[in-house]
Amino acid sequence: MVTLPSELLFKRPMQKESRVTVKIPRPLYRRIQQVIVNTGFSSPTDFIVYVLRDLMGEVEASGKEEFSPDELRAIKQKLKNLGYL
Repeated sequence: MVTLPSELLFKRPMQKESRVTVKIPRPLYRRIQQVIVNTGFSSPTDFIVYVLRDLMGEVEASGKEEFSPDELRAIKQKLKNLGYL
């Protein structure tokens, strides 16, 4: 497993806030390292934060607190494509 700092998970600047550790499987981390070559992402952490922010933005924009069955399937497919499932 790889430990990622959460300091980039939030849009607001970190000001003496505690950090949260997110663990992902090392093979997934290595895959991300390969995917981000020549993309402008400086690290796997930057890429992961980007993906999570994008996903959270979709959730927040929808204004809903629950996912529809189609949305759940789409999210599961995204997670599967990233190696989580």
